Amino acid sequence: MRAVFNILYVVALLFIFSGAGYSNFTNRGEVSIRFHHFVNNDRLILDSSVYHNRTGQEFTISKFKYYVGHIELVAKNGFVFRAKNYFLINEEEPISKNIHVPNVPSAEYVTLNFSLGVDSIDNCSGAQSGALDPVNGMFWTWNSGYIFLKLDGKSPASSAPGHIFEYHIGGYKKPANCIRHISIHFTEPLVVRNGSTCALDVVADAMKIMDGQTNIDFKTLPVVSDNKHAEEIANNYAGMFRLKN
Repeated sequence: MRAVFNILYVVALLFIFSGAGYSNFTNRGEVSIRFHHFVNNDRLILDSSVYHNRTGQEFTISKFKYYVGHIELVAKNGFVFRAKNYFLINEEEPISKNIHVPNVPSAEYVTLNFSLGVDSIDNCSGAQSGALDPVNGMFWTWNSGYIFLKLDGKSPASSAPGHIFEYHIGGYKKPANCIRHISIHFTEPLVVRNGSTCALDVVADAMKIMDGQTNIDFKTLPVVSDNKHAEEIANNYAGMFRLKN
């Protein structure tokens, strides 16, 4: 009688977990998230390619990098896989634009979520290692906090010395909470199978940093490096990501 009860108990548990939408944790694959940097419809090429913003001002880009963290893959059945690491995406280091997420449970995933920025806990933990190492040039020593995104370049229209522009955006609390949560939905499910490697190609359009809810004019706003105007830039870069294919 006890053996029959145990079998029924196991069957009931299997039914509960399958009905709740749990993924098969014994089968796992890898997801590669590849970031491609564009300016409008043109590939971003540092220092040489000339682009134009909405007001027609010419500019070149010399630096483009940003933090990605709290990556989530949401499955069609409601299961959510989470990766905790931070990644520094840097146009100057092509290898950094390819994130490998291992041990992803087999499932059909329909949404990619991630944050742009560094949360309050890690901002308040001082200088750290890996992607958060200050040697990466993304830490304000004077402010003891992380820069979430850097976009540097030059424009003849810039009113700053040397005609530069610099947008160094950070801050996790008012008056400048610049963490932005990105959600990208897939037109077709990303199917992760046991032992497989799947790829997601994500476009980051640097033009959106200057051309979104707020249009940036190099003449009047060539530099943002504190909390003034930082949220305006953050609201812009919240819309710079899309799925390439």
